[in-house]
Amino acid sequence: MPAPSATTAPGASAAVVADPALAELRIDYATYSPPSLVLKKLGSLEQALPGTTVKWVYSAGSSNALNFLQGNSIDFGSTAGSAALLSRANGNPIKVVYIYEQPEWTALVVAKDSTAKDIRDLKGKKIAAQKGTDPYFFLLRTLNQAGLSQADIQYVNLPHADGRTALERGQVDAWSGLDPHMAASELQAGSRLIYRNKDFNTYGFLNSREDFLRKYPETTKKVIELYERAKKWIVDNPEGAAQILADEAQINLEVAKRELNDRMNFKTPGIPGDAHVSV
Repeated sequence: MPAPSATTAPGASAAVVADPALAELRIDYATYSPPSLVLKKLGSLEQALPGTTVKWVYSAGSSNALNFLQGNSIDFGSTAGSAALLSRANGNPIKVVYIYEQPEWTALVVAKDSTAKDIRDLKGKKIAAQKGTDPYFFLLRTLNQAGLSQADIQYVNLPHADGRTALERGQVDAWSGLDPHMAASELQAGSRLIYRNKDFNTYGFLNSREDFLRKYPETTKKVIELYERAKKWIVDNPEGAAQILADEAQINLEVAKRELNDRMNFKTPGIPGDAHVSV
């Protein structure tokens, strides 16, 4: 499809907000949050906030984004729902302002030549996952469902990308993965998803610090509006969205398409509610 132009970018005609002057808006982008990649690529925030410098900060995972928020390094951060709720419970002064997707971005993964068929076959084995993220909570829930606990495995705390590498090199027996790393491992290394459960995946949350929300409510509304437009843009432009993801994540187009088309739902309502919390 043709490259998206400035006139087709989400928020291209948005008006300037009426909050106190904001010199710099610091917002993260992440390969697990395609709407953030669309906004960054198309310059939507820059167009909507002409008097504000937009600083994009890369988040490698939920724990990364939450640390940035707690350290006041960013104003908005993208996380899985479980990670955000746990961080809030532990004193991080954040609130969820938007739901950017309903994903199936994590599953239990083994190497192509593994004989394991389910989590019970991995008792006593090494399983990697990044602590405090959705893949970690997915692993715990999967173990619990099988009547097991973390004590029944050799848990290895690794960042998402390193977990993939460890699996493919035979350094761990399984990995609770995260897309796009998981999709890439499937398509490029033949890795297998031996357990999937969409209900064990929490929603994609956009979070902000409470002090920022109090001071800049109109800017927050504008960011939410632009995220909503970006979600709709992805639905209307799947090829363009896949190319943006492929370019930003440095993955091939087929991997990007698998993540977007098979594992993500961008039609879920964006306003947080009881259903999201219950998950």
